[in-house]
Amino acid sequence: MNNLSIFLCVVFCMISHVYGDIRIANELKFNKYLWISCFSGDDRMEPVIKKPGEHHRIYFRTNFWGTTRFMCTLRQGPNYRHSQSFTAFKQVSPSDRGTLWDWRARENGIYLKVWEDEFSQGETNMHKAFDWIY
Repeated sequence: MNNLSIFLCVVFCMISHVYGDIRIANELKFNKYLWISCFSGDDRMEPVIKKPGEHHRIYFRTNFWGTTRFMCTLRQGPNYRHSQSFTAFKQVSPSDRGTLWDWRARENGIYLKVWEDEFSQGETNMHKAFDWIY
C-alpha cells in the first residue's frame, strides 16, 4: 500500500506540473530602449535591453507548493531614469494553470493582460497596471 501511495503521488506531481510564461514587450515611442531585469527565489536572469517592437520571453516551471513569484524591473532609455519594479508573475495555488502574463511597456505606463490559454485573442482585458516612477 505504501509503494502504491508513493507511485500515485509521483504520477500526480508529473501530471499536474505547471509552467509559467512572461512576455515583456517594448512599445515605447521615440526609439527608446527598454532595460529588463527579472528574478525569482530560484532564478536570476541577466538584464537585457530591447529595442522598440521587440519583446523578451521568460519560460519557467512553477514550484509544487504554488508559490512561484517573478519580480521584474523595467527602465526606459536613453538615460534609464524612468523605472518601475513589480511582481511580473504570481502563482496563486498549486492548481493554478500555466498562463502567459503579457506586459507592455508604453509611454504612459506598463500594461498587463493575463492570457488564460494560448487561444485568447486581442487586447481584451489589457489594462494599465503601473505608472512609471520618475
